[in-house]
Order: sequence, then C-alpha cells, then structure tokens
Amino acid sequence: MDLNKKRELELTAAKIRKTALETIRNAHSGHIGGSFSMADILAVLYFDKLNIDVKNPKWIDRDRFVLSKGHCTPTTYSALAMRGFFPMEDLKGFRTMTSALSGHMEIHVPGVDMSAGSLGQGLSVAVGMALYGRANKKDYRVFCVMGDGEIEEGQIWEAAMSAGYYHLDHLIGIVDNNKLQLDGAVKDVMDSDPIDAKFAAFGWNTIKINGNDVEEISDAIDAAGKQSGKPTMIVAETVKGKGSSAFEGKVKFHGAYPTDEEFELAFKELNERIAGLEG
Repeated sequence: MDLNKKRELELTAAKIRKTALETIRNAHSGHIGGSFSMADILAVLYFDKLNIDVKNPKWIDRDRFVLSKGHCTPTTYSALAMRGFFPMEDLKGFRTMTSALSGHMEIHVPGVDMSAGSLGQGLSVAVGMALYGRANKKDYRVFCVMGDGEIEEGQIWEAAMSAGYYHLDHLIGIVDNNKLQLDGAVKDVMDSDPIDAKFAAFGWNTIKINGNDVEEISDAIDAAGKQSGKPTMIVAETVKGKGSSAFEGKVKFHGAYPTDEEFELAFKELNERIAGLEG
C-alpha cells in the first residue's frame, strides 16, 4: 500500500470515529468501545475493498457485509453515511423513535445486508449468503465481522463448521479481538483463545493481524482473496475504544456514556489526529 493511500484510510478511520462520537453524544447513548475498535476495518472495507454501489444498495452482484456484532452501529452507520448510502444529517436521529437508525443494525437502512443485535447469528447468515452466491454462480464476496466475546455463542461454531465443510472460499470472517466484553475481560468470562487455531481446526484459512493498522487489514483481505478451497478468518487484534485515551482499554465503555470531560478529551484527540493526517 502506498503512503498516500494509507494516510487516506487512516484519515477516514479517524473521521468515522469522530462522526460516531458526535452521533453518540447527540443520542446520549451508544456503544463506543467495540465501535471504535473496528473503525479501521470499516474504513478499509467501505472505502477500498467492498464492491458496492451506493446508488443501488441491493445490487445483486455486490459484496455483502454482515455486522454480526450488531450493537456496534455508531461507526458502521457513520461509515455508511460517509460513503453516501444516506445523508449525514440522518445520523442526528440515531436511537430516536422516529429514525430508521436504531441502536442495532437493521436491514431497512440503505447499505445494510442483515439485521443484527442478538449476538452469534451473523456468521450463519453469511454462510447462507455465500452458499446462495455459489449456487447462482455469483462471484461476490461475503464479509462477516464478529466480536471476540460474541464467538462464545455456540451458533458461531456450527456456522464455522458449515463454512469449512462447504469450502466457502469467498467468505471472509473478521474477529474484532479487542479482548473486552460487557462483563469484563474475555479471558475471564469465557476464554476464546487460541482463536486462529480453533477456526483452523474447522477447516478455515486463518490470518492474525493488527486490526488497527489499515495496511495490515488491506493485505489480509487481499491474501484471503487468493485463498482457494477454504473460507478465511482474519483475527484482528484491536484495542477496545481505539482512538482516544478517554476510552482505550476500558471495559466500562462497552456501552457507558462518557462524561463531559471524557467527551472533551476524545474530541480533542480525534481533532488532533485528523489535523495531523490532513496537514
């Protein structure tokens, strides 16, 4: 990846985080931690890798994106709006009764391929999308982002077994491995490590990366595209709340609403990051 492209994607990720934080502040609620940890992944997918058409969101040959960790809408809806699927102004209605943008991903929103919220179900849907594509001789790819706490759900492993059995090499999973979930550290609730070895045992190609590095994310997706005969699981090592010292590595920001001081610090750091990348 050339330096200009890397800088552009890093800037996009910072703007996604800032837009998401504005959205959360306006709504007085929203999941910061897991949303911020995956912002770099969203930047690479929506602004570089996904074959999509914002003017035709239901285009049959588009790549599919399934947000299985469906409560992480602040950054996902921000990325969709920034990409042009719906007006940025719509973000002001986030989590209000009159808005289509609820706290969990919903399929009636332009650009959304699956409703989500009940965790553990997204990979099963992604497997179905991939099987449909194969049956209908489509060459689109299906991406599914999961949380490392979410993969404690048994349905994930049924889907993983199916994907390996059917050799779904146009299916790319990404585990946002930020190591924290609602009730504490993942290792203390239900340790999911070694994630890569477990998916490999189910017949997946596995790649471990720094999930907050846009170049590593891009390279991993490119490598997955060259894989034949196996689905690929990218284990993205991330930091919960990545983007501001107000939130990073703090379990309470799985869903907690920041104080005025925390908002002030976060916006200051994000603005500095944006200014540095634009300069």
